Amino acid sequence: MGRDGQLKEEEKAGGCGLEFLLILCGLELSWSCPHHCICYTAPSTVSCQAHNFLTVPEGIPAHSERIFLQNNKIQQLLRGHFTANTAMLWLYSNNISYIQPSTFSGFTQLEELDLGDNRHLGSLAPDTFHGLSRLHALHLYRCGLSSLPTGIFQGLHNLQYLYLQENQLEFLEDDLFVDLLNLSHLFLHGNRLWSLHQNTFRGLGGLDRLLLHHNRLQWVHQLAFHDLRRLTTLFLFNNSLTELAGECLAQLPALEYLRLNDNPWECDCKALSLWDWLQRFRGSTSSLGCQAPPELAGKDMKRLLKEDFPSCGGSESLHQSKGGAWPGSDKVSLKKEHHPRPHPHHPHLPHHDQHYPFTPSPLPRPPPPSAEEEDGAAPPLRPHRPRNCTRQRIRGGKGKGPNDVHGDKEYSLDFGPGGKYDPSVPGSSPPRRKHKCGPRPSVRPPSGVKQADSSSRATLLSPLLLLYTCTALPFLLPLAADILR
Repeated sequence: MGRDGQLKEEEKAGGCGLEFLLILCGLELSWSCPHHCICYTAPSTVSCQAHNFLTVPEGIPAHSERIFLQNNKIQQLLRGHFTANTAMLWLYSNNISYIQPSTFSGFTQLEELDLGDNRHLGSLAPDTFHGLSRLHALHLYRCGLSSLPTGIFQGLHNLQYLYLQENQLEFLEDDLFVDLLNLSHLFLHGNRLWSLHQNTFRGLGGLDRLLLHHNRLQWVHQLAFHDLRRLTTLFLFNNSLTELAGECLAQLPALEYLRLNDNPWECDCKALSLWDWLQRFRGSTSSLGCQAPPELAGKDMKRLLKEDFPSCGGSESLHQSKGGAWPGSDKVSLKKEHHPRPHPHHPHLPHHDQHYPFTPSPLPRPPPPSAEEEDGAAPPLRPHRPRNCTRQRIRGGKGKGPNDVHGDKEYSLDFGPGGKYDPSVPGSSPPRRKHKCGPRPSVRPPSGVKQADSSSRATLLSPLLLLYTCTALPFLLPLAADILR
């Protein structure tokens, strides 16, 4: 064997010896990474954002725990694209129109799934999310969803945050959320909901925030909120509500923040129970501008005196007792409601409520949104309450809009697009699964990470490890060569 051949054998033995040394030290090499992506360890992460991928790229390591594929043009999600080791999967802002029902089958480690801003998705199979027992955040905002199939959230007992805003939902099935025992935040604003029934929110005993503003609500069952004993925040502004029973709000003993503005309230005899409840409520409320009768138009219902209401019989005011107990607030029937076939012109109101007009009342023109409202302003939380993951950093002045509440230092966090913590930034720590939310700037490679290409393999070695290797290698190469012989 010539000298050149001997040198090649020694180099080969040296490379194998280095790999053997790293395995002995309990370290793992990352030998593969999809083209145009960035991969790194601790935890195992693949970042492939904003590369105009039309499909999920091949070569994602099977052991990857966090996968970031946002801001691409991916059109389909199929079984086998990801593995059951995945704990965090971001797929927002793609062109996804189809998700194979078994795509996430067996993903028992998945904790966060963001499918938001896929406007062509349209529909989901009932078993799409079945088996995701550890999931605590599910993002389905701006997905073009017109309905949610029965059982779609079945078994998601650890889910805490559910984002369904800015879809085209017109109706919510009874018991749709009944398995979401730990849900704390439910975002349904910006849809087309017409009505809320008795068991729409059944089972949500831990819910803290319910956002229903910017819908088309005209009818709310007086027991629609009967299970929401811990709810602190309820937004119903900018709907088409002309009346709301006081008994409906009496089911909410923990309520602190209520927004009812920008509805066409009729301040007649039917409003007496709501007015009476508002006089007793000690939390934060918005104004309730009267639209009728003409003599009260433009006035705030909260500031009216009882004598200001038209002459009403005793049956109109549903709560006149001094004890403060509202009818129906103690015992609530939990049996599932039977809904008759929808009316062809007003599909989502029960037959006994068809006296409503066939076309909804026009929505009032909302006031110009404040900077805080545009950034998703939300009220501060009491101690030991979960934080709002949609709150973004307030920019601009300190002015308060009609739906803003007092700020709090706990919300002075920097959020990027989507309002998420970015786990790919070195030196940052992930948010706790409960009571914490973090920023989400663009994903960047950490210090010392090489970007993968088609001709080289990304090997991630820290300077300290390189120094140790260079020091120990002269002693270990002969040993490795002997072992390989």
